[in-house]
Amino acid sequence: MTENIENNEVVEIKAEMTAGEMLRNARTTGRRKREIPTISKQLCIREEFLQALEDGNYAMIPEPVYILGFARNYAMELGLNPDEIVNKIKQEMGMLSDCAAADSDEDVSACAMPSIKEESGFKVLLGKVYQFIYQNWKWFLAGLAVLITVIVVLVMLNSGNQDAAPVQTDVVAPVAQAITEPEYNVKVRERFGTENRENADVILQASQESWVKIEDGRGNTIFSRVLVPGDVYYVPQGGKYKAIFGNAGGIDVWVNGTLAPKVGESHVRKAGISLSPDSLLSKK
Repeated sequence: MTENIENNEVVEIKAEMTAGEMLRNARTTGRRKREIPTISKQLCIREEFLQALEDGNYAMIPEPVYILGFARNYAMELGLNPDEIVNKIKQEMGMLSDCAAADSDEDVSACAMPSIKEESGFKVLLGKVYQFIYQNWKWFLAGLAVLITVIVVLVMLNSGNQDAAPVQTDVVAPVAQAITEPEYNVKVRERFGTENRENADVILQASQESWVKIEDGRGNTIFSRVLVPGDVYYVPQGGKYKAIFGNAGGIDVWVNGTLAPKVGESHVRKAGISLSPDSLLSKK
């Protein structure tokens, strides 16, 4: 049996409860009862997704990474242990074996293995190659354009006569500008906002699972997503953007290649974060 303690009130949670029952119980019992629409606005998570978590209707939410991310933020907002809720959901979805949900830490590493459907090696390899090309198609096209330009220039240089050689020496093949990336603390998993990559002063990388929302100077949302460890987002240049981190301690902020101080503690929601380089580097 676990307890949810918030504002000096104690709510009993039976160990045999599902993750959804634990969430609903924490939201609806005690003196601080809350409605789903209110929490939806605070977390910027759609009401039907929060209702689906409480009902255990995980098919309503598109991908497992969103299910676990939303559940973690919802649990933290309600004062529950986010790891306990996430592990229960993984068990209910068949992503963890029964022994991984035990209280004891013994042999958990051997049990916590996600169930994987058997696929042929060729199909898995083909899927990975397709995913890599799909995620980096802009760089493939840029490299191809540079290669074609170099070939055209070489053909022009070799096809001209000796008298035209001095003129041809003025032709310089364009070279793609090298992009300097920070020395990330976590291996890059996936990149977002790549259209800002060449001139971004501020780069965000998740070291822990965290929901991230970016707004422009008018309050319009330009990015909202649960980032998992290794995910990178390139913030548009300009310094007028603000952010909300569902897990402030789980986001590394890089300013011009330098790791800025953390904007908050782990498992703490932080809003109104200025993404101005000067503001980020001045935080203590």
